[in-house]
Amino acid sequence: MLQRLGRGLTFIAGSVVGGLALAFVIVALHPSLIRAQRPASAPGRPAAPEAAPQHREPPVLSYASAVERAAPAVVNIYTARLVTEQVNPFPFGNFGELFGNVLPMYRQRIERTLGSGVIVDKQGHIVTNYHVIANAAAIRVQLADGRVAVPRIVGVDPDTDLAVLQINLPHLPVIAFGQSSRVRVGDVVLAIGNPLGLSQTVTNGIVSATGREDLGISAFDDFIQTDAPINFGNSGGALVNSNGQLIGINTAIVAKNLGVEGIGFAIPVDMVRGVLHDIIKYGKVIRGWIGIVPEDISEAQARQVGLAHGGVVIAYVYEGSPAEQVGLKPGDLLLELDGKPVQSAEQARVEIAARKPGSTLKVQVQRGTNKLNLTMPVKQRPI
Repeated sequence: MLQRLGRGLTFIAGSVVGGLALAFVIVALHPSLIRAQRPASAPGRPAAPEAAPQHREPPVLSYASAVERAAPAVVNIYTARLVTEQVNPFPFGNFGELFGNVLPMYRQRIERTLGSGVIVDKQGHIVTNYHVIANAAAIRVQLADGRVAVPRIVGVDPDTDLAVLQINLPHLPVIAFGQSSRVRVGDVVLAIGNPLGLSQTVTNGIVSATGREDLGISAFDDFIQTDAPINFGNSGGALVNSNGQLIGINTAIVAKNLGVEGIGFAIPVDMVRGVLHDIIKYGKVIRGWIGIVPEDISEAQARQVGLAHGGVVIAYVYEGSPAEQVGLKPGDLLLELDGKPVQSAEQARVEIAARKPGSTLKVQVQRGTNKLNLTMPVKQRPI
């Protein structure tokens, strides 16, 4: 009995092994027989189509958001001036040359100019350049949304070439202020204004330099230099950073008539902020004064008087001024103001002007080989 059972089990095992071997051979020759079959779609429901491969567009580098934040607050300024000019009473022959100065004739004409400005608060105050509205008989402001208003002049400051206007309109857009002290060479900037009457024009570039002095543009030169195109009509417009924050007021270009390109200047917003505050509060800018005229000296002149670098000399002392009263003299080398080293005449002018009238100022000078430390009162700068 046991022998029969053993022979039966042996037969079954041999059959299984043989079947598996046969199956292995068949699969090896026809592998498609074991590919997974897709489940049939449910009745009445179409099979889902295969998803097409997605094509992603590369990101676009854009300053559109910055423009959207800043541009609504930039306005166009149109002015009209009455200009009187001499004309030749004898247009033919040489009579004009002979009698033109003896019998002069004059005529008047209307000169229209373009400029830009920036709305800085909900009260409708607008900052622009003084030269944009100087001697204007009529001023008109047009907003980016098309509204037009006639502004009043709140105050002007020719020393920085700034002016403050005010309009009376509801729901005004206001620009956000940045900090020009944080501006770095290489930062991307946008110039927004009204060049050549083309309203709401935006150009871009980078900051080429900061703290530009002695350009002869205004009494207090401390400009941001940029290669963002600034054209006729851009004056008074906004120079903004890539976040749409105001960092300067576009003011001037240099030597465009000589073919020079990419050199424009803007008044830094930190200076604008102080001028704006004083004009709104006092109607004018209040500046400190001690009665000196500082001038730069060359490296060679500095070495002759024992200075390692270029310095600043007091070229003139006003009679009766605080400087004269404490004994400062022309020829004194100006070394420090309130303990801060003086590196340029422009820096000295700005530092003194920033002092509040009624305060005191500590001045260190060198006279010959001696250093003198003097303290003097600060007065209001004469107009």
